[in-house]
Amino acid sequence: MTTIKHILNNMSRILYIGLAAFLLVSSSIVQADEAKSANVMAPLEVSNWGEFAQQLTTAKQMGVDAVSVDIWWGKVEGAGDEVFDWSYYDTVVQYIENAGLSWVPIMSFHQCGGNVGDVCDIPVPAWIWTHYNGTSANDLKYLSEQNNYSDETVSLWKDNLVVSEYEEFMNAFESHFASKAYMTEEINISMGPAGELRYPSYNSHDTGSGYPTRGAFQSYSEPAKTDFRNWSISKYGSLTGVNSAWGTSLANIYSVNPPSNADIFISNSDQYNTQYGRDFVRWYHEALKSHGIRMMDAAISAFSNAFSNVELGFKIPGVHWQMGTPSGYSRSAEIAAGLIPTDVDLNSDATAHGYSNIIGVASHYNNSGRHIVLHFTALEMDNQNWSPQYSKAKDLVFWVANGASYQGVSIKGENALSGGANSNAGWDNIENAFSYASYSGLTILRIGDVTNNGTGQSRYSTFIQNVHDKWYFSGTPNAWSVWNMVNIGGSLWEMTQYFTANGSFRIRHSDSNWNEVYPGGNWNIYQGAGNYKITFDANDHRITVVKL
Repeated sequence: MTTIKHILNNMSRILYIGLAAFLLVSSSIVQADEAKSANVMAPLEVSNWGEFAQQLTTAKQMGVDAVSVDIWWGKVEGAGDEVFDWSYYDTVVQYIENAGLSWVPIMSFHQCGGNVGDVCDIPVPAWIWTHYNGTSANDLKYLSEQNNYSDETVSLWKDNLVVSEYEEFMNAFESHFASKAYMTEEINISMGPAGELRYPSYNSHDTGSGYPTRGAFQSYSEPAKTDFRNWSISKYGSLTGVNSAWGTSLANIYSVNPPSNADIFISNSDQYNTQYGRDFVRWYHEALKSHGIRMMDAAISAFSNAFSNVELGFKIPGVHWQMGTPSGYSRSAEIAAGLIPTDVDLNSDATAHGYSNIIGVASHYNNSGRHIVLHFTALEMDNQNWSPQYSKAKDLVFWVANGASYQGVSIKGENALSGGANSNAGWDNIENAFSYASYSGLTILRIGDVTNNGTGQSRYSTFIQNVHDKWYFSGTPNAWSVWNMVNIGGSLWEMTQYFTANGSFRIRHSDSNWNEVYPGGNWNIYQGAGNYKITFDANDHRITVVKL
């Protein structure tokens, strides 16, 4: 949440105390560990408002910080280009605000429907497929090795056309919801199917490509093949250079194509053992990474006014199956999803077991002034490294977190399947990840799974108490006793205390020493004995003191 994030080094801060303003210039602020947030996902589409209100009330009582909400492109702009209907989301955000919670809007440029757990049907706007003269609907879609088109999301190979539509949508969102910036913890950017930065390699348009298979490559459209050809010529200088590197005798550039038989390509381990195979997978992977950067660039450009101080985030999935397969199929599902290349050591911590490059979508912005959060799924899962799944989910959770930490990227976790939030085994794995890896926040799929008086509610409540973000208050002249401040919604924390005379106080974060988070010593601000209400905004470190 935009609660306590990174305390910036060598930066002046302005502190507002009551009606008086005190200027504090800090020359050496030590960066604190990142605070841990606890969120829940709203239903894909709310149909029972009374039930939703009760769930929000329970979530608030549990200590949940924010509710993530899919802002469906097809629901808002489905009627036509620049014809926006925000009415449903006006209602959603009002319910969340009434409950005293923050929200995490997700710019959901994918369809709702066709994925595990989907119970709604909201396609991407139909007008997008015929919006561009000279560009066919099929050119805007992914085409798989099985010769099937996916219309779950627009293909990244037409970002040159469509990213401007995404930015337009985000601009409209910022304009409409500018007044809700104070309760906006983060904005997530959908970058592919299910809102994840990946290809639709295991989605319903392809037969037999789902869990736990190797998936299916999605790079067979004409725009994709053109991009592969251009990439190959750029790398090797000419078709002659391509033939020399690949040991081929291709007659013309149109002979440069994705694998004609992907099953044989994978089973023969060509993705590892041939230059053509390593190049194909590298191009496929780099195309996805470049798409992620274009999407984030658009988001940064769009959210530059009311939401300019709100963190941005994106998600990569935990494609945890076909990892330990003792054959050419090892890591094949991750490769088809575009998450890893094959020309690096996939067994090395130095490459985050293949994930260092995709993590780079976030670290690309480390010095930009905009904080980008990486979200990763599958925290509740065990290793099941046997046939047919050959899953190493638990290992994967740590590989990605360690890779993010190495690159200075904030990472937050999710459970991949709702059942994981209702089992003690799932919660044991989640807590293990938070104990030993760098996860700084948790979002649970979905709110109903942890507000139903079941295992999910019990375990999440305990989890929040153990690892949740906390602020502490200490003041004189009553001696430096320490009191917990109470979160009253979003980034606001509050404390009411009686003081016997003029005095001063300090505030610190649970992960920090007193002077790390709130430097500068003590401030003599109490004017006589009495009860004082101290409100602290963790976003901008604003303090308000009111004598009751």
